[in-house]
Amino acid sequence: MNDILIQETIDLREAYPDSAIYLFELYHERFLAEGDTLRAIEVLIRLAGANGHRANYKTSYDKLWKALFLADQIGDDEAKVRVYINLGRYYSFYKRREEALRYLYLSLDVNKELIQRGTVSRENLIKSYYALCATYRELSEPELGKLYLDSCLTVMPAGKRYINEHFLEFERAFLVKGEGDYRRALQIYQSIQPWFAAHSPAYQVLLFTYTGDTYVGLNNYPEAEKYYQRALEISEEYHSHIDFTPLIYERLSNLYVNRNDFRQAYESLRQMKDLDERFFDSRSENNRPLLEIQDAFREQQEQTQQLLREQRLTELEHRNRVWFLQRAILLVCLLFLLIIGFLYFNYVRSKHRAEKRLIRKEREMEVQKANELLELKNKELAASTLKLIEKDEFLASIKDKLAEKKEGLSADDVRRTVRSIKLSSTKNWEEFEARFVAVNQGFYECLNERFPKLTQGDQRLCALIKLNFSSKDMAKLMGISVESVHTTRYRLRKKLKLARAVNLEEFIAGL
Repeated sequence: MNDILIQETIDLREAYPDSAIYLFELYHERFLAEGDTLRAIEVLIRLAGANGHRANYKTSYDKLWKALFLADQIGDDEAKVRVYINLGRYYSFYKRREEALRYLYLSLDVNKELIQRGTVSRENLIKSYYALCATYRELSEPELGKLYLDSCLTVMPAGKRYINEHFLEFERAFLVKGEGDYRRALQIYQSIQPWFAAHSPAYQVLLFTYTGDTYVGLNNYPEAEKYYQRALEISEEYHSHIDFTPLIYERLSNLYVNRNDFRQAYESLRQMKDLDERFFDSRSENNRPLLEIQDAFREQQEQTQQLLREQRLTELEHRNRVWFLQRAILLVCLLFLLIIGFLYFNYVRSKHRAEKRLIRKEREMEVQKANELLELKNKELAASTLKLIEKDEFLASIKDKLAEKKEGLSADDVRRTVRSIKLSSTKNWEEFEARFVAVNQGFYECLNERFPKLTQGDQRLCALIKLNFSSKDMAKLMGISVESVHTTRYRLRKKLKLARAVNLEEFIAGL
């Protein structure tokens, strides 16, 4: 709805410029109240254009600076581009080449930045290119104008109209005329005139003026005068391009001089001088402040930037303090965590060591208990074996006595008694081995694994040595002499491949 109202006011501007300006002012206040800054900027640019067409440049500049200030406040670079272009164009009207080009190239640079950021498409450059082309035309620098016209045509895609092609054709006709091809320029002007009459009638002020220039180039002064006069009529009818009328009167004055009509030339020259003083002379009440433009936006922007710098400095100082405090807290926390971690690590390590010591002690105690129990059982086994030896000795003595005293006993009784004594001796040895194996589990397995060539007698001797039996007791238990025991021990050392320095008892005890 708001866009429709703006468009209706634009259409109203040419017929009723005062009403259009009044409505634009109302819309501007309304959009500001609604917080619609973008539309408020759009209306300000329209107000600048409406006042500019009536040569009220002071108001135009004021509106543009205000629009630039609003665009800067909301950080809208696209809106800034439009304001920069309009500022550049108004400066060019006063032949302020440096200022005009500075703002136009600034619009081009901002457009390129927007394209790099992906905010607008590359075709958006056409607006800046076209403004530069028109400005170089007004500054009488057609070569540069042609350069930017070509840039417009290069960037503009097919089927899209960022700048209507009829405006570009108008610029092309001017360049063609400047090259001396007046007939080709005239053809272009005549071909685009119907479109301007239908869609932008106020722009015919420029179109008819340059058409008149083309007829002058063809030395067709009557047609040139007709088009100049028609341009003045269009300017008065649509209240547009009033600032351009002094140039038209200047052209008419030159034309009348060429026709030797000096009275008309003087009258046109006087009209030109009056209008030029009115619009452009520094003595004009309307334009005196314009030539000494107070760049309110720049001053306000500098103040804003200074305030922002102060705020940024304060914020940076605050951030630095916060950063330092955060780092200090972080450092203390890290130090605290390191201390806690170190203490916890020491605690875990100490606990682990204590547990290892406890386990080691428990294992040592278990081994000690097992060894003590084994030693006790071996002692019991040795004692039991010694008792068996004593029993065998007693039985042997009985055997000997029975063998000596055969009176009163039959031979069969003596043989049965002797056999029973021998059988008892064999059972005693088997019982010893069974009990020895039960107490010293794995002894024979280890012995067989390391020394598989040992005989059963060698193994029995090893068992007796492990129990610390004396040679005498071994001889009694094994039923051999003490010398035989010594011989058997010697042979056993050789089978075990023991060096002379190795103690046999200690070696077997370690198995």
